[in-house]
Amino acid sequence: MYQRFIRFIKEHRMIRPGEKVLMAVSGGIDSMVMAHLFLKAGFETGIAHCNFSLRGEESDLDEKLVSDYARENKLSFFTVRFNTGNYASEKGLSIQMAARDLRYSWFESTRQSNGFERIAVAHNLNDSVETFLINLVRGTGIAGLSGISPCNGKIIRPLLFATREEIIRYQEQNGIGYREDRSNAETRYIRNKIRHKIIPPLREINPSIERTLAESAKRFSDTGKIVDEFVEIIRNKAIMPENDHITISLESLLPYTDNKVLLFELFRPWASRNLAIRDLVRLIRGRTGAELATGSHRIVKNRQMLVVYPQREEIMEPVWINKLSELKSITRLMPVRTVRLTRRFRMPDPPSLCLDSDKLTFPLLMRRWKKGDFFYPLGMDKRKKISDYFIDKKYSVPEKEKAVILESGGKIICILRDRIDNRFRITESTVNVLILNDGKPAKGGRPAGSRFR
Repeated sequence: MYQRFIRFIKEHRMIRPGEKVLMAVSGGIDSMVMAHLFLKAGFETGIAHCNFSLRGEESDLDEKLVSDYARENKLSFFTVRFNTGNYASEKGLSIQMAARDLRYSWFESTRQSNGFERIAVAHNLNDSVETFLINLVRGTGIAGLSGISPCNGKIIRPLLFATREEIIRYQEQNGIGYREDRSNAETRYIRNKIRHKIIPPLREINPSIERTLAESAKRFSDTGKIVDEFVEIIRNKAIMPENDHITISLESLLPYTDNKVLLFELFRPWASRNLAIRDLVRLIRGRTGAELATGSHRIVKNRQMLVVYPQREEIMEPVWINKLSELKSITRLMPVRTVRLTRRFRMPDPPSLCLDSDKLTFPLLMRRWKKGDFFYPLGMDKRKKISDYFIDKKYSVPEKEKAVILESGGKIICILRDRIDNRFRITESTVNVLILNDGKPAKGGRPAGSRFR
């Protein structure tokens, strides 16, 4: 066991000479065996222990065991106590996910502030196989079938080569003290259900089921690298990142609409939950304006493109603006300035908008557009529904949803960052000009009376 431990660390280049390792030790059999192996190998280590306050006195006894072990072996010891239940409620997480978030965040901050280069956690081969089966059941694609990685950034898993039975045997041979978490025997958690109810029947069919599934996971991992390389080629051809969204060329996707595996891998970065490929194909072949929610993102069909937006509910309440000074304090309109119209005035670059300030009647109202809104687009004497204007300008669905208008006396002044109403334009009789979203004057700008957007 010890020789395999050293060989596994070297094989995966987990620790460089002279690096300090922070061991995450819970007090359970896996982490106590890991600590014993590290001490035997002579690495420079310290111990970090989380008390999640979930099992009352038992949690405190876990902490005492680990604290005593660190003191007896003259190791640096770091501990923290979490109110995991409260954190889970505040964040809307399960207890398991809350505990995971808390411990890894604390491990990293402890590592950084105390000069450790690596964080060692005690996942074993059975843990990796259980993860493989969990992801297989959930349908996470090739990436999820790779099991647990031996190294992930600063995190290393030096026991990943050993089965749970091998760890138990090493503990018994070396008389290593540990504490048993009784919740490990409960089957209400999916991991424990797989551990106690799924794997034993599989072991009857194949006594080496852990090794067999671990080898399968390694093959999936290698296959995944090949798929990733091919998918990356398609991404580079089809995807154009924008400020707050991503556009995907449908022309580049059409040859692959029958390849569900490729589509799944291509869109996996924007699907926090299982992606329904049939719905995605339906979207690709559907009409403009159709959309698909993945849980973390919205994918919207916009003519010959798919547009991917982060999923967020952006609620804007109407804002009343009582005077010019308030107008200047609103972020959506900043920077704002007023100037006197002279012959030297030049139009600033778009998306700045210039209005006749004296035509405004306070209070102004800034709000989302709504069905039935109309205005007179600059340069037009006929009114136009804003919904029709959006169609003509080829607004996508999310762009329409985010569009904001400014109105005065019940009349729409402008669509912010796009176009003003012709009734508020600058004319030869204009005295004061209000500039919204003020930019630098355009080089060789146009005279004040000309039409602009």
